[in-house]
Amino acid sequence: MNSPYATDQTRWNALLQRDHEADGVFFYGVLTTLIYCRPNCSSKRPNHENVCYFDTWEQAERAGFRPCKRCNPRSSENIDQHAETIIKACRIMDNAEEHISLKTLAAQLGLSAFHFQRLFKKVTGITPKQYAMQKRSKQVRTRLIKGASVTDAIFEAGFASSSRFYENAVNNLGMKPSQYRKGATGIRIRIAVVKSDLGWVLIGATEKGICTIELGDNPDVLRERLFESFPRAVIQEGDNDLNDWVKQLLIHIENPSQRLNLPLDIQGTAFQRQVWQALREIPVGSTASYTEIAEKIGKPKAARAVANACASNKLAIAVPCHRVVRKNGLLGGYRWGAEKKRMVLDKETG
Repeated sequence: MNSPYATDQTRWNALLQRDHEADGVFFYGVLTTLIYCRPNCSSKRPNHENVCYFDTWEQAERAGFRPCKRCNPRSSENIDQHAETIIKACRIMDNAEEHISLKTLAAQLGLSAFHFQRLFKKVTGITPKQYAMQKRSKQVRTRLIKGASVTDAIFEAGFASSSRFYENAVNNLGMKPSQYRKGATGIRIRIAVVKSDLGWVLIGATEKGICTIELGDNPDVLRERLFESFPRAVIQEGDNDLNDWVKQLLIHIENPSQRLNLPLDIQGTAFQRQVWQALREIPVGSTASYTEIAEKIGKPKAARAVANACASNKLAIAVPCHRVVRKNGLLGGYRWGAEKKRMVLDKETG
């Protein structure tokens, strides 16, 4: 969407009005004090000729400006203040039987479309449109598993046309919709369940590469999870290629300094893939915070969305979400449990 604060004049007007909708869109610096502020800061208004503008607080600090102690422009508190509004928006979209336009949804929340979209992305890391698309795709998956036809599942989930869904169907489902509906009928998934230093590991692979690496304490439970997801797939216990990949993974688990180079069949949204690639760039023995990963991918306000992407990762070890910790140094969540996370990190740092 085009920003209503794209010019110096519109930004100056926002500053004069202490426009709350401009908060986070830009920052202004005062040349006589070298202090920068939010546009809705309650401090005394500067003279027009002494003002310059920045798109981010990082730009302001690189230019030699200091943050205002009154409005604290580096603080993320405003995100927390608006979280309730965004949660309400998500509930509205979750319960809606039909697609709601951005303008209509924003009006229900008492916000402009531009302000709502900016807040939503700041809090969640994705746009309302992306959230709605993920929600509808999840509904399609649920309906297909229950036996609905592909066409019925697509339209009942709120897609205006089947082409809109098919554009990203393989990324959303990991296979064609017709194959997913049939419980992956005819899809060959090679698996191996082996004992490791971390307990039991299940490795599953399609013809494209490894699609899942699961950690657990019971091999039967790991198998059951896979069978529940793909009840009609052709499950084959290992082959030479998979056995070689399993050996490489076990060697890496035992000695993390050994390089891991496995062909991966990664399925996820564009944002998730971006996060997962950043995780693979964290060196063995090192950790990064969710905030640091958010900054690395160019979305400094998306720490929560990064955490969600980590939780959605299905490739333990290969996509090292265990190397992401909270800003205060605590472990944070892990799909396979905090104990497993600690074990993996101890292996890498020991």
